[in-house]
Amino acid sequence: MTLFGLILLCSNEFKTLKDSIPLGVNLLAVSKGHHQDSIRKLSSYGQLDFGESRLQDAIPKKKDLNDLKQLRWHFVGTLQKNKVRGVIKEFDFIHSVSSFSLLERISRISQEEQKTPNIFLQVKLKDDPNKGGFIKQDLLKSWPQIISLNNINLIGLMTIPPIALDSYQRKNLFSECRNFANHLELKDCSMGMSNDWQEAIKEGATWIRLGSLLFGKRQT
Repeated sequence: MTLFGLILLCSNEFKTLKDSIPLGVNLLAVSKGHHQDSIRKLSSYGQLDFGESRLQDAIPKKKDLNDLKQLRWHFVGTLQKNKVRGVIKEFDFIHSVSSFSLLERISRISQEEQKTPNIFLQVKLKDDPNKGGFIKQDLLKSWPQIISLNNINLIGLMTIPPIALDSYQRKNLFSECRNFANHLELKDCSMGMSNDWQEAIKEGATWIRLGSLLFGKRQT
């Protein structure tokens, strides 16, 4: 294995990081692009939640880590319609449901697979050609249909700020996401990554997604 993809933090450093995260905020270790040995090492520190963005990469990792029954797997990548069934089978949480048609497909296939995945709806609060997600008005319009769907556990919203935003703009975007989730009576907000997780927590994140801060540079 190359130097990249190895855990950056020792056990004490990880504990210090965890202690800096307030109660009620969950740490998702984004392990995409990293070797399963790094996941195993971080799990030995007590980390249970791991995020992957490619189904084909996650399956062999899960197989290798099958003895760690306590791990919870989160899908954080762009979800293609032809991968929905596989993702439902392999993941406990899906953070990137970006359209009503995709949510309908998840609901239908979840019923067939007798699964009930935990779902975050991805919202796009600023114009960004590189990101998908529900526009606020469209989500509100579809909301009565969304909450009537079966076999999904709708727990929150997820958002990713455009790269060009400064700290003040990111703060406002995170605050807007939290307020929108409150309006929809959703408990969770998945927002904040290695470069802005502290800002996200201050504005109401309940899940932060940390990759490079924990693992270093990705292998892939």
